[in-house]
Formats: sequence, structure tokens, C-alpha cells
Amino acid sequence: MNNYPVTIQIVMADDHEIFRDGFAILFRRVPDIVLIGSASNGRSLMNLVETTKPDVVLVDIEMPEMDGIEVTKLIRERFPQIGVIALSSYDNDVLVIDTIKAGAQGYLLKNASKREILEAIRAVHQQENYYSPHIAQRLTRFIATSRFDPHNPLASEIRFSEREQEIMRLICSELSNRDISEKLFLSIRTIEGYRLRIMEKAGVRTVAGLVVFAIRRGIFKL
Repeated sequence: MNNYPVTIQIVMADDHEIFRDGFAILFRRVPDIVLIGSASNGRSLMNLVETTKPDVVLVDIEMPEMDGIEVTKLIRERFPQIGVIALSSYDNDVLVIDTIKAGAQGYLLKNASKREILEAIRAVHQQENYYSPHIAQRLTRFIATSRFDPHNPLASEIRFSEREQEIMRLICSELSNRDISEKLFLSIRTIEGYRLRIMEKAGVRTVAGLVVFAIRRGIFKL
């Protein structure tokens, strides 16, 4: 059995009870992930997030009262330290882009395997992005064809130091804060500070958005 250093607390929302029950059974068998609450609609999920402050939230995109995209925006605005993984039955282009723009750090189809679900939760908990392989391929295509634009009107006025550009390229290459700190011989706290500053200056919330920004500025190439 793997020895995980931390326990990840999660909450989830889905309007189908059988789906919530299935996830509850899955997480009972996982030593490092604990499901501390579930909800059947977006409004109840927000109340749950506010009271429990989980590490990661699994949110169904299509829910009554408040949809998953709106919930994702609220969570990322109010609790930026909480990771969000979107769950959907659809891989519609617009839905994927809107969800990631809202701040979701992961996107999984509901037919994802147990391994994918657990990998996504652990990755997002480490402040990394996780998209199912099919979704990741589509994101690459969106970026390459300029169909995904974070739309930052002040982008041309933003200036980045050489060190910031170097770290930006490493972030876009999907290196974790620890990987970057070891590569550049800087502390993890220093890298975390750079990451926050870079994302803020670029006006993006996710690595996918930063990749688009960096490509358009000529800082990063696929």
C-alpha cells in the first residue's frame, strides 16, 4: 500500500444520487482521500464549501439552481486555495473552454477510470492541472488555432523580468513548484511567490490560460 504524506479532504456535487453514492464507495477504499460532504445542486455545494473548506471540490457542470461553471467561478474567487475539478458527461468545446476560463484546474468526463479520478484529485491538490487525455489534446488544438483566448486587454503593457519569463516557461511545461525549485536552486516558497505574481500579472487563473498568454507573447512554444 502507498504511504501518502497527507490526507486530501474533498466535497463533491452531482444531481444524480447514484453517481454520488458511487463516488462515496470509491473513496472509502482510498487511504489518502476523504469525502467529507456531497451536494445535489450548486447552491448546496457552495454552502458546503463555505462550512467545510475542503482541499478539492468535484463539481458537476450541469446542476440545478446554480451550474458548475458559476460555482467554479465563485469558489476560485472566494477560496483560491481550493482546487476545482469539473465533471461532465460532455466534451463540448465551448463547455470545456468556459469551465477552464472559470478557473477549474481539472476536467474529467464522467466515464473516467478510477485511476484518472484519483490522479486528478492528487494533482490538483498539488496545485497542478489535470485533464483527461482527450480533453488535453483538444486544449492543445484550441491553443494552436487561437480558439482559446483569456482576453486580457492590458496584456501588451505587461512586462516580465527574465527570471519571471524563465519560471513562466517552466510552469507552462507543467513542472510543479518543487520541480522548479530544484531546477533553479530556489526555495519552494520563492517559486510559489513567483507563480502567484506571474498569474496575477498575466490575468489568468489556470496553467492552460497561462500557456495561451505565454504563446501569444512569444515567451513559450509548444
